[in-house]
Amino acid sequence: MGEAVMNLVSHSVPTLQLSDAALDIYEAVQALPIVSPHGHCLPEWFAENRPFSDPAEVFIDPDVSVIRMLLSQGVWLEDIGIGVPREARNPRAAFQLFANHWHKFRGTPSHLWISHALVHVFGVAMPLNAETADSIYDRVDAELKSSRMRPQALLQSFNIDALATTDSALDDLTSHKAARLQKLRGKIIPTFRPDSVLDPTHPDFRADVATLGEITGENTASFAGYLEALRERRAYFMANGATATDHEVGELATCYLTEKRAATLFAKALAGTITPKESQGFYGHMLTEMAQMSVEDGLVMQIRGGSMRNTNKVLHGKYGPQVGADMPVGANWVRGLDALLARVGNVREMNILLFTLDESAFSRELAPMVSHWPALRLGAPWRYSDSANGIARYLDQVVETAGYWNLAGFNDDTRAFMSIPARHDMWRRGVSQHLAQQRARGVLTRSDANEIARLLCRDLAIDAYKLGSVV
Repeated sequence: MGEAVMNLVSHSVPTLQLSDAALDIYEAVQALPIVSPHGHCLPEWFAENRPFSDPAEVFIDPDVSVIRMLLSQGVWLEDIGIGVPREARNPRAAFQLFANHWHKFRGTPSHLWISHALVHVFGVAMPLNAETADSIYDRVDAELKSSRMRPQALLQSFNIDALATTDSALDDLTSHKAARLQKLRGKIIPTFRPDSVLDPTHPDFRADVATLGEITGENTASFAGYLEALRERRAYFMANGATATDHEVGELATCYLTEKRAATLFAKALAGTITPKESQGFYGHMLTEMAQMSVEDGLVMQIRGGSMRNTNKVLHGKYGPQVGADMPVGANWVRGLDALLARVGNVREMNILLFTLDESAFSRELAPMVSHWPALRLGAPWRYSDSANGIARYLDQVVETAGYWNLAGFNDDTRAFMSIPARHDMWRRGVSQHLAQQRARGVLTRSDANEIARLLCRDLAIDAYKLGSVV
């Protein structure tokens, strides 16, 4: 991957250039239908099929990597429409400000993704800069008004077989139900995200547990009723197409408490008297409970650690979590998952997918763990590592220990819908470059490389996320 360079191709689109050997592999996977098993697109886009409102809504608002870079350059978030009432937004001014800083994105994956979308989705032939911003805004804005730019049409033109959203455990999934009636080209499926009803430190924990009881008709003032309510919500999500859960874990420390101790901590959490240490213990226990429920119902479990959330407290308080202030931190995966794996790690039918922002854990802990425990798979590089070099580092660090079949393929993990094809294209190019190098070293034959390319670009994600009945 170190020999790969970024050069301009047709219409001045930066892309990851490939050797001839890598290009041979890439051409076989380039057009594979996209499987997007984890992301943050909104299901109502596909249920309602309304046009996107303006260029800022598709290129700035949903993309934390764009917001993060602009913020680092001193751009006030209000000036790009973040935290501004919809009626007070000035999307043209926001796009102009974005274009003024566009050159500062050079060398980042955002520069490749957005350049790809401008050319291949919107047909923009001129380079983006301060002088062309107005013309490009008009071009994109006009395109967004066309029927081919509606979400349902894009789902087809992007060649997406399946796209998973991330949904609160309390969501009634109305948009998912409506989307299913549309007979879309690709399936839109929910993902069960229960953090607000599992983690006592979540600001909405007590209110959401009460709502959980109202939705299910269970007595969530009791620990037994609370567990039954969670089982019912999981079943509801599965009935509406979900195949996976998703868990953000700040302090990775699973445990398994006695029923009496867990019920005591739950009562303290509802009363607001639980200590930080007790909260960590209760959440660690509930992650193990979630894993055991996954053994029962078959939902795939995603665990995201090695990340400190909302590190810019001022901006988080003012704008919420979409300000790109989640940072990599160390997590002890071996000790942290010890209690959970002691109970479910040897279950062959179980799929637990591990994701981290901390690249140092790939070779030190995660690759050895997934190469041992039958229940574990290693998730794709995430957030700061889903770049050309990040993909290369990931594969270099994990394959010799974990092999390929213990990986979970790729997911784009984004709400920036227009960039999904570009993100998958970067992964496919990175995979092709890696496999070409493996061939050159004599590690793989040509047929090996071609088989593994398809696995990494599509089939492993289908298997890891149990999407066989979806795609």
